[in-house]
Amino acid sequence: MSNLVPGTPQIDWGNVQLDVRQPSGNRSEFFSALEGAMDKVQEVQSGADQQVANLLQGNGQDLHSAMMAVEKADLTFQLMMQVRNKIVQAYQTISQMQF
Repeated sequence: MSNLVPGTPQIDWGNVQLDVRQPSGNRSEFFSALEGAMDKVQEVQSGADQQVANLLQGNGQDLHSAMMAVEKADLTFQLMMQVRNKIVQAYQTISQMQF
């Protein structure tokens, strides 16, 4: 097979080994990172909820900072949903592969 991208090294596919077994640790690094990201989204959402509650109770909360917190929570949620969509798309692609 010829090299499709000039300047990149040729790969000897005969020596490539794929190890798809579950890591021997407690949890994979990917799962831990994903769980941490979801916790961060929840933390940002809780902070926004608290700022809105303080605004509604009249505790001297600034309207602009409360709105910025709500928008930040919305953006982090949208980002997490896009990451989820990409993970689902990757899973579907892998599940459709024939070995």
